[in-house]
Amino acid sequence: MPRAAVLSLHARIENTGPDDWAHPELVQVWGPRHSVFAVPAEDVAAFTLGRLPAAGAARRRAEETADRLERFLAGRRMTYRAAGEGLGVHPNSLRYAAATGRVLLRWEGSGQPVVWTVDPPGVPEREARLELARRFLHVLGPGTVTGFSKWAGVTQKEADATMAALEDELVTVRTPVGVGQMLADDVAAAGEVDPPATVRLLPSGDAYYLRWGADRGLLVPDARRRSDLWTARVWPGAMLVDGEIVGTWRRSERRVDLNPWHRLSADQRGAIEVEAASLPIPGEGRITAHWSEA
Repeated sequence: MPRAAVLSLHARIENTGPDDWAHPELVQVWGPRHSVFAVPAEDVAAFTLGRLPAAGAARRRAEETADRLERFLAGRRMTYRAAGEGLGVHPNSLRYAAATGRVLLRWEGSGQPVVWTVDPPGVPEREARLELARRFLHVLGPGTVTGFSKWAGVTQKEADATMAALEDELVTVRTPVGVGQMLADDVAAAGEVDPPATVRLLPSGDAYYLRWGADRGLLVPDARRRSDLWTARVWPGAMLVDGEIVGTWRRSERRVDLNPWHRLSADQRGAIEVEAASLPIPGEGRITAHWSEA
């Protein structure tokens, strides 16, 4: 999500600022489960057309909603509530048009999202679907068809067809949670991965742990701890130490609450506190870290 996207960028890119969620190379789209995601502008096709159903009622609804919104806005930008009221529909229904790649939005995390329409991405739908699956496997692999279906918010049938079309690019591997698939290029490069950063504080919904079902066991082997990270409501952030999730964290204004799952060394705690203090959070004053007991 837009504000959390800044913290995701900070975990990966030096000198990320608190307003970089609005960088011109990023755009916002409604994605799986109708959540707002910040994605690279050049990758809009994969994250929109890649999720557009090939046929059927869901596709017709997406295209008809985009057509109606485009005619109504006529080049204007408007809050999605005003647009929905102008069309005589519930504003949330406009989210169905997102998969066409013709609707973008800007949401700052509070207030009403502003929406507008654009020309559809100039990428064939089939290639967009394949690229979406490649992104899933590259970032979250080894993966399964079911995992891809859940992550992308597409039907199992659509996920089956997409993964089958990628067959020549995949290899089957065995993992601690079962058999999965990886991109062949990623298997070849697996031994060349840089060592993990010492500590990182990943925000709620970060791509690193946007996993479902059995795939969550790859990141959190202890089943008793999975419900601490993947809660029934708003997920907390993930606390990484040496590439392993060792706890969760939450933020309120400039206070960061840290909840380790086991005892950490003094050096590890110190490094986490330094990372917390460096978070690009808007406002003035020192960011303070508060620990719970493991």
